[in-house]
Amino acid sequence: MYFHNLFFFLLKQSGGQEQSAALAVDAQPTESEKEIYNQVNVVLKDAEGILEDLQSYRGAGHEIREAIQHPNDEKLQEKAWGAVVPLVGKLKKFYEFSQRLEAGLRGLLGALTSTPYSPTQHLEREQALAKQFAEILHFTLRFDELKMTNPAIQNDFSYYRRTLSRMRINNVPAEGENEVNNELANRMSLFYAEATPMLKTLSDATTKFVSENKNLPIENTTDCLSTMASVCRVMLETPEYRSRFTNEETVSFCLRVMVGVIILYDHVHPVGAFAKTSKIDMKGCIKVLKDQPPNSVEGLLNALRYTTKHLNDETTSKQIKSMLQ
Repeated sequence: MYFHNLFFFLLKQSGGQEQSAALAVDAQPTESEKEIYNQVNVVLKDAEGILEDLQSYRGAGHEIREAIQHPNDEKLQEKAWGAVVPLVGKLKKFYEFSQRLEAGLRGLLGALTSTPYSPTQHLEREQALAKQFAEILHFTLRFDELKMTNPAIQNDFSYYRRTLSRMRINNVPAEGENEVNNELANRMSLFYAEATPMLKTLSDATTKFVSENKNLPIENTTDCLSTMASVCRVMLETPEYRSRFTNEETVSFCLRVMVGVIILYDHVHPVGAFAKTSKIDMKGCIKVLKDQPPNSVEGLLNALRYTTKHLNDETTSKQIKSMLQ
């Protein structure tokens, strides 16, 4: 994808080094990167299938409504239960994938923030891992955009839990219980209650990574994230670079990565992404989003509104708050 060429080309420029030719599109992992790269690759291979499953998720709204309206009709109860159980199997698969994605992200963070290199040097040296990091964020924002617009997910899961609880009280054997036991159902319930569950998972994972690696300067992580945000913003706001994008999917990719790293930065940095001292040009990033067709970025703007930690702090300027209203 042309994005990757330009990303690393700009990274070289931002590091103050002259670079006349763009870097290779498919950055191949070096020997030292291979172990982490292969682990993350196994996860990313399943990402597209997860998105396809989520996109085609229609829910059992009709069957549930019928069952609720006719509580004494056993056939309708069975029909609703039969419709919901396989859907909960899908929801379980999505949730389990979030755990795999979290493990992948933590591996990448470890590789991209380790000493003695600076974040920019890491992103230049480990291009294959930086590309995977961007792909994880791209997937995450796509997943959450789809989830945000599909109320059936929470409705189905709520019905499943209520019905399961009733079956237990009445000692009725439940065919779907082996699929999702009570403990797992509790965890899934918390996951799907989030407006942007995948982003929340990654934000928590990044925060945990920083707190567990106290010997690592926090700047190693925040500078890695702010560098990626800056490069994406420059690519999108500079006509010379923007004109080289051959399709809109590249623009979407870039926007999602930019928003993803802003959110992670905001969760990890002590004062967040919106303060004056932040290394991310938030006004510039929001302007880039606002310059896109509105229907294409509403999900990303909502992610900034509802998934960040410091937007409503007193240190956030009124201008930034009004830009996101």
